[in-house]
Amino acid sequence: MPLGFYIIMAAQFFSALADNALLIVAIALLRDMHAPAEYEPLLKLFFTVSYVALAAFVGAFADSMPKWRVMLISNTIKIGGCLMLFFGVHPLFAYAVIGLGAAAYSPAKYGILTEYLPHRLLVVANGWIEGLTVGAIILGTVMGGILIRGDVAGWLAQLHLPGVTNPFEASVLAIGLLYVVAACFNVYIPDTGVDHKPLKSNPLYLIHDFNHCLKLLWRDRLGQISLAVTTLFWGAGATLQFIVIKWAEHNLDFDLSKASMLQGVVAIGIAAGSMMAARMITLRRAVNVIPLGIAMGLVVMLMIFVTGPTLAMLLMVIVGALAGFFVVPMNALLQHRGHILMGAGHSIAVQNFNENLSILIMTGTYAVLLMWGLSINTVIVLFGLFVASSMLLVKRRHEANQREFDSVALLEDRCH
Repeated sequence: MPLGFYIIMAAQFFSALADNALLIVAIALLRDMHAPAEYEPLLKLFFTVSYVALAAFVGAFADSMPKWRVMLISNTIKIGGCLMLFFGVHPLFAYAVIGLGAAAYSPAKYGILTEYLPHRLLVVANGWIEGLTVGAIILGTVMGGILIRGDVAGWLAQLHLPGVTNPFEASVLAIGLLYVVAACFNVYIPDTGVDHKPLKSNPLYLIHDFNHCLKLLWRDRLGQISLAVTTLFWGAGATLQFIVIKWAEHNLDFDLSKASMLQGVVAIGIAAGSMMAARMITLRRAVNVIPLGIAMGLVVMLMIFVTGPTLAMLLMVIVGALAGFFVVPMNALLQHRGHILMGAGHSIAVQNFNENLSILIMTGTYAVLLMWGLSINTVIVLFGLFVASSMLLVKRRHEANQREFDSVALLEDRCH
């Protein structure tokens, strides 16, 4: 891999590290404010709403200038959201601004891979990026869990940092510095030399163009399958973050700091699965991993029988490994098809719209289930059944597409 790829990875690592550390700190702040329990999954909802609301615009924005510049602008927005939290703005609104930066960042982060690397390296590159992102999730959740501990937060507050009056502000300032480091790496990301499309000033044109790209990807035989899988994965993954915290508190008697560490264990499994997929699965064989998505949904339901920490960690690693192994090849396939059909930035924006709409719906549903008073074990069973049955439907759709393609090819051969 060229040097520029490692700079892209470093920028992504520090930005994702800060995002995940800040989520744990924001949850702790909500609890300190005695906010209702359903506010916690709403953090993710507020974070992702920009991905959905601005999907028609961020792809065009990412394709209108060099990707490093888009990433730098986006990280600056994240720094602004961090400052809002520092100065006492409600966590839901501050995290929404950070989500705005992330929504603009994502098409550039993934789009630059298809511009910078040949398609034969996309699965390997995605394996590294996903593995590193998951590494950032592990360290970020662990870091967030450490920062909310009374002894660590108190020690930070005693450093007399500028503007810091309490332990929470010290934690937020430490996380803000990670966004600054990411922004520094953004400056050194190489320009790929790809021609950029001027950004259209008419929002109606952008909406129409995005709608066209959305239909194009959903109608493509391989595009629709990979898009369905990644859409389901990210919605399920975001919801699982909160399910694991609640489950660890209920079944394992963990506090928030320890429960956040268990999230990191899931991420270790995802990293392992991602690396295995990068080594074993080619772009041509990407659709062969779909059954692992069904298996993941079934394995998740075993959580209700686990009450010991050792078995819990083992199960979380297995769930993560299944997830990582099946999502990395599908993500690479989706990027490849999208780049061919409509360009990197537009493709990633369509992907983000679908995936984050899934996150909004699934985390919103989880919040509603909590409001209804359902036990966490009941929620886990419903969640596992939904994931397994959805992936089974995707598998059958792909098989139907293959039969249809084979029939058309056979008919064309007979005509010739």
